[in-house]
Amino acid sequence: MALLKVTFDQKKRVKLAQGLWLMNWLSVLAGIVLFSLGLFLKIELRKRSEVMNHSESHFVPNSLISMGLLSCVFNSLAGKICYDALDPAKYAKWKPWLKPYLAVCVLFNVALFLVALCCFLLRGSLESTLAQGLKSGMKYYRDTDTPGRCFMKKTIDMLQIEFKCCGNNGFRDWFEIQWISNRYLDFSSKEVKDRIKSNVDGRYLVDGVPFSCCNPNSPRPCIQYQLTNNSAHYSYDHQTEELNLWVRGCRDALLSYYSSLMNSMGVVTLFVWLFEVTITVGLRYLHTALEGVSSPEEAEGESEGWLLEKSVPETWKAFLESLKKLGKGNQVEAGGADAGQAPEAG
Repeated sequence: MALLKVTFDQKKRVKLAQGLWLMNWLSVLAGIVLFSLGLFLKIELRKRSEVMNHSESHFVPNSLISMGLLSCVFNSLAGKICYDALDPAKYAKWKPWLKPYLAVCVLFNVALFLVALCCFLLRGSLESTLAQGLKSGMKYYRDTDTPGRCFMKKTIDMLQIEFKCCGNNGFRDWFEIQWISNRYLDFSSKEVKDRIKSNVDGRYLVDGVPFSCCNPNSPRPCIQYQLTNNSAHYSYDHQTEELNLWVRGCRDALLSYYSSLMNSMGVVTLFVWLFEVTITVGLRYLHTALEGVSSPEEAEGESEGWLLEKSVPETWKAFLESLKKLGKGNQVEAGGADAGQAPEAG
């Protein structure tokens, strides 16, 4: 028994074809939107590729770009099919290709749904990418004279100013690395020598942060050096007073920014997916309804359209049997090839 059977007369078939034609061209516009969103996200990720450790973060934008292009191609073709469906002579050339085309549309809808899920689920991967990338970027902050790294100081400073953040997890991350270049250190100074000798790695570590960590909204002039030394500043207690630095870490700020972007894109992708599923269902009804019209003379008569020719269990059973037959056919072909090679070997 057919699933979700609907009876169509000529007027309903024409309206269905016209409606699907319009929906397909709207879906082409939706594909352009997906392509644009993926391109925008890719550009945003490339802007800060220096503080990202892996290229895995580009999976989502690349997928959105691919799905957008495929959506434009598939829906343009479907629009042409729906337009030709109004003319029996033109529709005849599409008839043998509709079943394979609908199967491809189903696969496309599955892929689009998975891409929408990835927009919501890749937060963990992005977090680890940012954590490692920011850690490496901060380590190279001082290498302003090293080719290939001389831009890192500007990148980190602009990042901290734009996103109002400081360090990887917080401003104290700067205490653990040497962020001042040796070029600007006076190695004849006793203070510099003592600081370098105070740690096993021989690094010049200070309880200070770069200028880009300063919060301009603070009424007090920025304190960026000797942050833990209360006696170095008048009326200052680093444990109780609110510091005039950005407290939020850059990893959290960037993760929040990119997560909000991908969540919004995931919602848009889900809406596009629902639209595509609706079009695929409509194409299936149009295909089966036109199959019921055996000749142009019967074009004005009624025909039945359905979603599945059999019930869901029967369709699933038939699908499994076809897979088994396909597997057995491959085994027979392989056995025949081996038998043909055996006499030659003898």
